[in-house]
Amino acid sequence: MVTEEAIRNALRGVNDPEIGRSIVELGMVRDIQVNDNEVSVTLALTTMACPLKSRISGDIKAAILAVNGDLSVDVKLAEMTAEEKAKVFGPSQTVPMMSEPFNDVKHVIAVLSGKGGVGKSSVAALLAVALRRQGQTVGVLDADITGPSIPHMFGVSKPPKPSPMGLVPPLSSGGIKVMSINLLLADESEPVIWRGPLITGLIRQFWGEVLWDKLDTLIIDLPPGTSDATLTVMAGIPLNGVVLVTSPQDLAGMVVRKAAGMARIMEVPIIGLIENMSYLECPDCGHKIEIFGPGSAEETAKTLGVPLLGRVPLDPELARRCDQGDVESYAGQVFEPIAAAVSLLVPEVKCTPKV
Repeated sequence: MVTEEAIRNALRGVNDPEIGRSIVELGMVRDIQVNDNEVSVTLALTTMACPLKSRISGDIKAAILAVNGDLSVDVKLAEMTAEEKAKVFGPSQTVPMMSEPFNDVKHVIAVLSGKGGVGKSSVAALLAVALRRQGQTVGVLDADITGPSIPHMFGVSKPPKPSPMGLVPPLSSGGIKVMSINLLLADESEPVIWRGPLITGLIRQFWGEVLWDKLDTLIIDLPPGTSDATLTVMAGIPLNGVVLVTSPQDLAGMVVRKAAGMARIMEVPIIGLIENMSYLECPDCGHKIEIFGPGSAEETAKTLGVPLLGRVPLDPELARRCDQGDVESYAGQVFEPIAAAVSLLVPEVKCTPKV
């Protein structure tokens, strides 16, 4: 008769595909039951939404059947408790991390779109550049772990330098501090195929284990949507507020209202709304062409009860500068009053982290 110990030993050879460690070592095998020729294994996932759960279940069955091909194997799925997750990924960061005692960041502003394709990252970059031109010390935290673009826009490729107080973020040519997953990869085109807990853990590290030192403003470029990464920033980082980004399409306006709803649920102040790709200015006559139709930014801002900070045109020159890693040389006069409004409206008091 096959024993529980034999099954456990067989499962030591099954790895979590993303973490690359044994599911037994990670504590994911919560329970093993052996009854004659029937084996039941309870697998505790980091999240029930894990996209690789079928693969892991299949690997478990294959490992057990390699011990005895006549066995009937049942894999039951559960979700790790907070205590189980803490054993794997470390405790929840509710206490200061390595660099936090040495950081003095006056304003922390997250840029949120709710929907991809509205130019959120370029808006985050332009806001950082405009604030820097106003004489502020500025940093950009790229929280879009799976789709980072900030380092390329700023022409930054050097990895952060280690120090006893944490990682020192590299500087752009204009003196903006930049931190992104792409600066830690051997190849910037290498995909980051991670599940939620790993992504959220890295974002916490970018906040608490990076030596931002003294900054007037830290801009956080959030990924689209209202999932784990956005929740981590809103719940775990002391924000002064968020800037919402939309585009003229009605769909973008609908989705940005969802993002605004999340901010309010998390009790994070909304500084205002920016409509990106609002129009194209004719280079010959200066006429504004509404490529995506008339925008509804004023109506959306009014519905949300927040200021409309401004409209940003669709500009091929900006795209060229970003592609060349030279966003800081983009003139972008239209963004100067937007940055001034953000500086004026940003609350002085930070939110208290909830986790």
